[in-house]
Amino acid sequence: MPNLKLVTKLFFILLLAQYGCSTPTKIKKQNGSDDILINQIGYPLNAPKIALLRIDADEFQLKNSDDKTVFTGKCNDWKFWELSGDSVRLADFSAITVPGEYTIWVNDSVCSWPFKIENGVYSELADAALKSYYYARCGVDIDSFYGGKWHWQAGHPDTSVMVHTSAADKTRPEGTVISSPGGWYDAGDYGKYIVNSGISTYTLLLSSTLNAEFHEVQNLNIPESENELPDILDEALVNLKWMMTMQDPNDGGVYHKLTTKNFVGFVAPSETNEQRYVVQKSTAAALDFAATMAAASRVMEQKGLKELSKKMMEQAQEAWNWAILNPDVLYRQPQDISTGAYGDYSLSDEWFWAAAEFYINTGKRQFLDKILVNYQKPVTPTWNTVHTLGVISLLTSEKRDDFAEMEKDFMAHVDLLLKKEQLSPYHASIDKFAWGSNSDVANVGMLKLIAYQLSGDKKYLDSASNDLDYILGRNATGFSFVTGSGPKSTRNPHNRIVASDGVEDPVPGFLAGGPNISVMNDCDPKEVVRSPYPAASYVDKECSYSTNETAINWNAPLVFLVSGIDYCYPQ
Repeated sequence: MPNLKLVTKLFFILLLAQYGCSTPTKIKKQNGSDDILINQIGYPLNAPKIALLRIDADEFQLKNSDDKTVFTGKCNDWKFWELSGDSVRLADFSAITVPGEYTIWVNDSVCSWPFKIENGVYSELADAALKSYYYARCGVDIDSFYGGKWHWQAGHPDTSVMVHTSAADKTRPEGTVISSPGGWYDAGDYGKYIVNSGISTYTLLLSSTLNAEFHEVQNLNIPESENELPDILDEALVNLKWMMTMQDPNDGGVYHKLTTKNFVGFVAPSETNEQRYVVQKSTAAALDFAATMAAASRVMEQKGLKELSKKMMEQAQEAWNWAILNPDVLYRQPQDISTGAYGDYSLSDEWFWAAAEFYINTGKRQFLDKILVNYQKPVTPTWNTVHTLGVISLLTSEKRDDFAEMEKDFMAHVDLLLKKEQLSPYHASIDKFAWGSNSDVANVGMLKLIAYQLSGDKKYLDSASNDLDYILGRNATGFSFVTGSGPKSTRNPHNRIVASDGVEDPVPGFLAGGPNISVMNDCDPKEVVRSPYPAASYVDKECSYSTNETAINWNAPLVFLVSGIDYCYPQ
């Protein structure tokens, strides 16, 4: 007869291996507790290493892959966060600098997801975050050779785009057919928008410059990977070349967006056939275009692409000239258009950004005058608040010494972000949860990395590392907000390509918008219960466009943050 005690013991061991890790064993851990919040990918050797506990304990243990306790630490006192509605205790294991795979245990009964401590721990994540732009390409087949199991046929060739009545003039009347192929799909929909493309493309260009050594050796396996340019510039050029087609060659004005009249359903790109339009010219679009092209012109010049650099600068100048003649043309959504408006009612930040990029390129007094007239103290950038991008360009250029006061303002803003982190129970600089809150965290981390590169003070690098920890799981939801990154990561983003590709696993590398309470009823409230606390109000469902959509301007600072951290920490 079988030994019943042994059979029972084996049954429970197998049960634990399948459903959790409630006792220390050498069985591979499959499930982590939501009461232990960690970075689900891991930590660089010399970075701060912090977990947050939502379970009562005075001590915690760190165990290696052999279930040996290698560190025991004290838990800090409880701290309540009004934005999450809960309290947490800090568990600091920064002293551990031995590479390996680890878990955190509390009371010998509750454990975390497994995570790694090693240099280069974010290399796969950095590749996935940047390659998300390849999957967002418009009008090209995504081939299995490059896309793996995620592949589909092209849609939206955009070679027969109509001029909408809002964009019509004497030289291009309503219904005129133009060609505007390529670029990236902007977000979870199939539209392409200049104002959002500006900050997104600029941020990739910035990373290609400030994190150059990292990107020089990065190989994403995209069609251009074998050429002489880093893949990040190949990908940026996909969108830059589309942006260049959005300028009216007759007057230099730039169309605000290219979309259908209404959002299409959650179908594959190749299954859509609705007519697409370029919609209205706007001053914001012209200035964002001019700034991005001027910045790109410098990068292309440095890479030896002189003709392309010259063309970009010429088009930038034409857009600037149009804006001078049309200084306050705000985008107004036409009645028959319901896709994203990206309306912006304050243009001083766009004037500053464009003037800064032109001044770096030309040194002309007219652009310096525009800089001085439109200067505002730096803030964390968003698609409609872009003056800090101009500040960054100036401070990372050869003209840095001429803007010492501006640098003081920039560093003061970053120091304020560090103070917010120090006061936050969750050790995060975010204290306001707007739509796309995760992109705010990523942009904050980007600013800290730039402050580190300007000053050499490691406190900024360490603080940026904390921002990435937040994105990768050390937050009030317990989710890693990047698809394919971590055992409890976003799986059902509001994204038409991901929803229609026929693959159960989501395309990796997309950053979800993140928690907020801006919209509470995007999913059926009978089926989805949302937390009333903004830091915890997140739903990993396709219907939740307010918390789970993806967007090119959200992924761009993630690319910078992950690449910069991997680049800046010593290997």
